[in-house]
Amino acid sequence: MQNEMFTLVDQAIEGDKNALEDLILNVQDMIYNLSLRMLGMPCDAEDATQEIIVKIITQLSTFRKESSFSTWVYRIASNYLINYKKSMFAKRPLSFEFYGKDIDHGFIEATPDATQNVDENILAEELKQSCTNVMLQCLDPESRLIYVLGVMFKMNSKICSEILGITSDAYRQRLSRIRKQVATFLSEYCGLSQTGKCDCKKRIGYAIQTNRLNPNNLEYSQLTQMNKDMLPQYTEAMEEMDEMSLIFSNLPKYHSPDVMRNFTKQLLNSESMKIICTNL
Repeated sequence: MQNEMFTLVDQAIEGDKNALEDLILNVQDMIYNLSLRMLGMPCDAEDATQEIIVKIITQLSTFRKESSFSTWVYRIASNYLINYKKSMFAKRPLSFEFYGKDIDHGFIEATPDATQNVDENILAEELKQSCTNVMLQCLDPESRLIYVLGVMFKMNSKICSEILGITSDAYRQRLSRIRKQVATFLSEYCGLSQTGKCDCKKRIGYAIQTNRLNPNNLEYSQLTQMNKDMLPQYTEAMEEMDEMSLIFSNLPKYHSPDVMRNFTKQLLNSESMKIICTNL
């Protein structure tokens, strides 16, 4: 697999448009999933993914094959997302304290008019996907990245330390502290932990009233989930997870939306790309 990717890189640098397209489509889903978890909103994830793809294409000639291509891509994406300032939550940062208070006061009965007669189970699942992403925004960007890579993507400490540019020991220590911080919040507030006070169905009415959930536009339900058999090509096995981490590690991974695939094809066929490719 790695040698095949290296061959595609060489061919793409030499100007093979088909190789470049194969290369980008191969990593586009993993970039989108990382962007979604880091930024918390599908619309922000789409914008960031497009920008990261352009960076990967323009920096392709700098890839020295000192790591796997996917690790190199994750490093570029991670550095970009840590410093991303255009997302909704970058402009309005959250904290566990604020989010906890919001949960304490956020239970309103969901009426049929509010739910638009959409099945409650579907709305609760949509809210769960949204809430877990929002909850991640309570971590600072670098801590969020460490948690997403280690817990949600199950990467081993060696790969994560390469992406972050720190030692494996430093990474494991930071991940341990962050997992405890998240677990403390989940155990008090998240009903999925079996001890938390929150329940997705009970939050539906409040989420709709505060425009956090739109029954007529269920963003996560519209995404196509990746086949679990496809995930190992993006991730490495990691040390055993604690129970609270499993709440996040079991969340689905998604294919990037069709709009992303159309963007990639249009970009690769554009006049601008011809100029970029001549300078790879």
